[in-house]
Amino acid sequence: MNKRNMSYLALGLVLFIFVVTSWWVSREPAVMTEQLQQTQLSGNAASRVGYTTTTALIQVTETLLDKPGGYLANDILPPFSLLDNMAAWEFGVLEMSRDLALAFRKDFSRSQSQSAENEFLKVAQPQFNIDHRSWAIPSAESEYRKAINQLYLYRNALSDSTLPESQFYARADNLRDWLKNVEKRLGSYSQRLSASVGQDRLNTDLAGDVGARQSTNAPGQQRVKTSWWKIDDEFYEARGAAWALLHYLKAVEVDFAEVLHRRNAMVSLQQIIRELEATQQPIWSPMVLNGSGFGLLANHSLVMANYISRANAALIDLSELLIQG
Repeated sequence: MNKRNMSYLALGLVLFIFVVTSWWVSREPAVMTEQLQQTQLSGNAASRVGYTTTTALIQVTETLLDKPGGYLANDILPPFSLLDNMAAWEFGVLEMSRDLALAFRKDFSRSQSQSAENEFLKVAQPQFNIDHRSWAIPSAESEYRKAINQLYLYRNALSDSTLPESQFYARADNLRDWLKNVEKRLGSYSQRLSASVGQDRLNTDLAGDVGARQSTNAPGQQRVKTSWWKIDDEFYEARGAAWALLHYLKAVEVDFAEVLHRRNAMVSLQQIIRELEATQQPIWSPMVLNGSGFGLLANHSLVMANYISRANAALIDLSELLIQG
């Protein structure tokens, strides 16, 4: 075998390794149903209010860091730096986790607006806000690990009677405040996914308030279309966010069970969970397709937008139920 053939063979082997490695680390984690069930059955500590939701936040963020290939969004070397779909999925998970960590700090752990912040959460929440692409001094992974460690301390304190300053308050108003933020997040994803085929949108920014004003004038109608290069990124970011939210709502189903039952809202939450489970169905196409609305090819973005819009509409109804006494 001559040198040229040897070079081709070596190049082919390298490409094969790159392809297999890329496939391996691009696999999305499965829904952690068994882990959540084990948490609910793991003894006296798990019966404490807030234990399940805190555990869900810990498990989701640990999975973000410990899945096959680890955390990829801040990798600078190929093939990992080329896997933008997984990086987008990670960012969606991170955005939902940041929202929940903030809710822990300012709502779930505080009895009223004048109460002091929890010391563990005061440290944990800002560490989730580091740039997700930061790779050195400090790296995103190291900061997220520190946040997770603080969440462990907070969870342990929930079952420690000598630390009464660490509490989780499962109240309707606390839950509703977090759900309102989730509504806005899902509404944004729905709009961005729908823009995959292009839309002519009317400006409704000031609708409903004749006295409303905005900083600068905006056109009354504009064409909104996602770049062809960004369609798959938008899809996977929304898919990652839905994956994380699915776990968080399953935990809420446990910790806020009494609140939900009193308002006959448990079935509404369970319907939202079903819609989110549908977003995690396997993708049988080797790429995210972007067919026109009623064209020959599927449009995966519009399918995802449908499930997310349905979940968001149910979230709005759930929020209204939580207002009722």
